[in-house]
Amino acid sequence: MLEDAGRKYITVSDLHIGLEADLLAKGITVSPGLVSDMIAELLDLVQSEHADGIILLGDIKHTVGAISRQEWNTVPVFLKQLSAKADVYLVPGNHDGNIGHLVPMNVNMITSKGMTLDDTLLVHGHSMPSDVRGRVKRIVMGHIHPAFLKKGSVLNGERVWLYIQARKEDIFAEKGILDIVVVPTFNPYLYTTGEKLYHKSISPILTRVMQHGVKKCIVVTLDGSIIGDAALLPHIL
Repeated sequence: MLEDAGRKYITVSDLHIGLEADLLAKGITVSPGLVSDMIAELLDLVQSEHADGIILLGDIKHTVGAISRQEWNTVPVFLKQLSAKADVYLVPGNHDGNIGHLVPMNVNMITSKGMTLDDTLLVHGHSMPSDVRGRVKRIVMGHIHPAFLKKGSVLNGERVWLYIQARKEDIFAEKGILDIVVVPTFNPYLYTTGEKLYHKSISPILTRVMQHGVKKCIVVTLDGSIIGDAALLPHIL
């Protein structure tokens, strides 16, 4: 949850609508009501948190570049139902090519460079931010689908949040401390088998930070449990 100028925003990333067809081709069947479940969960959050807006941090659809039949049929309905209850802001990700064809008029399309709320930059995370945004103190991003992947662990396949503290000069021209929050995928099925079914994305933002060393890191599960620090990153990135 983010707040700016008295308005509250729910921020989620990586819905990957259309994933079901891809999983089915791999012999994995998921709930046919997945998209309806995600809509219901988001609208419940809007109501319980009294949110004014929903910020979608990219990869709304699953197919890269093209638009699948399921995405044509489902993405507009998904966005229409959300925008009927709250303002919706869509920051495109690397899977969202041509998504403009699917977006209702009342949804706010943001450029892939992201949007700024107060001192926070919200981006998908697949490209480096501009130095124009160098005044920010925090980056909130998705893209890398953070999940703890270690065979034999009871946490194998669990989605996690990453809270990273880095040197600001590793990303921007300005010096200081930069907080980076990596949002888990909102779609629960990307790592439902506890295996890397898909090539895990890496962000140039995190690549730059890792090259120069993470100052601090906290790994948190969806229920709020802290399970580790930077030592767990090899099982996540």
